[in-house]
Amino acid sequence: MTDDVFHLDRRDFLKLAGVGLLAVSLPRFALAQSAAGKVKIGVIGGGHIGGTIGGLWVKAGHPVLFSSRHPEELKPLVDGLGPLAKAGTVAEALDFGEVVLVAVPYKAIPDLAKEYGPKFVGKIVIDPANAVARRDGEELLAETKQKGIGNTTEGYLKGSHVVRAFNTMSYTNFASQAHRAGDPMAIPIAGDDKHAVEVASQLVRDAGFEPVAVPLARAQEFAQGGPLYGQQLTAKELRARFGLPQ
Repeated sequence: MTDDVFHLDRRDFLKLAGVGLLAVSLPRFALAQSAAGKVKIGVIGGGHIGGTIGGLWVKAGHPVLFSSRHPEELKPLVDGLGPLAKAGTVAEALDFGEVVLVAVPYKAIPDLAKEYGPKFVGKIVIDPANAVARRDGEELLAETKQKGIGNTTEGYLKGSHVVRAFNTMSYTNFASQAHRAGDPMAIPIAGDDKHAVEVASQLVRDAGFEPVAVPLARAQEFAQGGPLYGQQLTAKELRARFGLPQ
């Protein structure tokens, strides 16, 4: 359910194009005061989750730079999304966005930390990756369970402000339920940095959903295998499941 930063099928990009990015990190107040509330977002991985969520942000007016190790493969996606969408390398996405969506298989996160670690410092990182034993390895899965998956991500991407979000279901649900009629679908998010949670919450709303925020330690409750994984709930229902006041 997360995306492969190393290889992406051209057909997937053509499909995702229909679902519808700061050059350097700025001080936090600058993000809140950007024109019309729009922020530059870097997306690492432009497959199913990266393409869908990034595409929803483009449609909401945010500039998004999609990236992979093969940025030429992103052309169908960005061409279909219009001038606010750009393609580039992973390093360019990290330079571009104060907000970074890390839409990769979970095993790629330690690799990203080794290769690009300093570029993550100060970034708001939205993490939709789930650790799966058959793909990511038993050792890494055990680490996420022992430390909590949100704390594990933040431990690898040192100096960043991690917010877990968009990891609870297939990209097809996000594509079909965004901006639905009636009560919006709730998206559980988890983070400890107040500013990062506020920014991520607004981006969840811009994508067409309603955020329900909890501390980062509670991210395990909606990680794959957790009791809130795969649940399509309204915000009221999700707050009740978290035991939060209405």
